[in-house]
Amino acid sequence: MRVARVMDEKGTVTYAIQDKGGTLLRAEGDLFSGTLRATTEQIAPTGWLPPIDPPVVLCIGLNYAKHAAEGGSPIPKYPVLFMKNPRAVTGHLQPICIPKVCDDEVDYEAELVVILKKSGRDIPKEKALEYVLGYTAGNDVSARRWQSERGGSQWNRGKSFDTFAPMGPFLVTADEIPNPNTLGIRSELNGKEMQRSNTSDMIFDVPTLIAFLSQDTTLIAGTAIMTGTPEGVGWTRNPKITLKPGDQISVEVEQIGVLTNPVIAAP
Repeated sequence: MRVARVMDEKGTVTYAIQDKGGTLLRAEGDLFSGTLRATTEQIAPTGWLPPIDPPVVLCIGLNYAKHAAEGGSPIPKYPVLFMKNPRAVTGHLQPICIPKVCDDEVDYEAELVVILKKSGRDIPKEKALEYVLGYTAGNDVSARRWQSERGGSQWNRGKSFDTFAPMGPFLVTADEIPNPNTLGIRSELNGKEMQRSNTSDMIFDVPTLIAFLSQDTTLIAGTAIMTGTPEGVGWTRNPKITLKPGDQISVEVEQIGVLTNPVIAAP
């Protein structure tokens, strides 16, 4: 099931399910309990929201070996965890705002995002996927100088500005993606391909991440896990490539779709 959260013609926020022909149909029921079902009413969205409003955004850094190498970092022995402010989450076609306090430093990171459907603690790796509601595409937008210099040696600040966590356009339920570590992933900036990889290249696969993050720690329903980005980010290029007002950045994850966001200056 391909689920979107959108605004309809009346400005009402609603879930919608995309049918096989690509039409969005208003949905009724509850996404997390598995009772969400499509009605026959078609919707022409006037705005796209992230598929869910996550209470927590957990992020994994350096989870693709070539990305670690391009930044001069060693391959991690354990998953590298940081968090984003949930208020950084935004939707498909919504603008990424370049903060006034940032220099020419804002970068893109194409990612697969995992959404949990139920809470759990000490989740065994072999049962981890039973806790997954579905998957969506994400962009771990990052202010690199804030990440490395101005954030007090922590990454959270440089990755938590408003609009720095686009997600969408669809959440594809877990039953349609039995193995999340077989998906192509790529990004495009202004129509030019910047990243191309496959989630099979993750150092720590999705079940491993869920098991690791839940060790003596309760992960609550709705938690979003951003699973890391492959090589090709702008900051490691020569010359560096950064997001600027007027740009358009897209993230595509196989079987999920294309998440696109224009870039503007912060108001």
